[in-house]
Amino acid sequence: MITKSLEEYLKTMYILKKQNGHIRVTDIAEKMNCTKPSVNKAIYNLKDEGLLNYESYGTIELTSEGENLAKKVLEAYDIVYLFLKEVLELEEEEAKLEAEKIKSSISDETANKLARYVHKALGLSNLNCNYDINEEKCRSCIKRTSNKKGRVNNEE
Repeated sequence: MITKSLEEYLKTMYILKKQNGHIRVTDIAEKMNCTKPSVNKAIYNLKDEGLLNYESYGTIELTSEGENLAKKVLEAYDIVYLFLKEVLELEEEEAKLEAEKIKSSISDETANKLARYVHKALGLSNLNCNYDINEEKCRSCIKRTSNKKGRVNNEE
């Protein structure tokens, strides 16, 4: 099991890969507002965990396990964000900030229960899979539509 800090690095790398088509130490440091040595330390820790492939000064590539974990981390954020914005009706920026704080401290079990509640509360139609954040099939449920509010976008 990796630390919440390493999860954040992994999530950032996944987002950068989606946005830019590549992952660079400089981009990670800039996006996370940290130093390059900190990024390098995280890269080697993630490599040791089998979550990415990297050779010094080479390309950084997420393994399939790393990509799956990054998606899970993003999904946990999305679930909390939806709850705060749509159910509790917080302003968008406040919901984003609070979701970032909360999602890193809740267990998978709590995230699963929150996801089921959010889907029920918002009348979201396509969560019929006994939701479990650790299951790949559940990640397809992240493409949600709400009967009340319209399309909910992901932060990928």
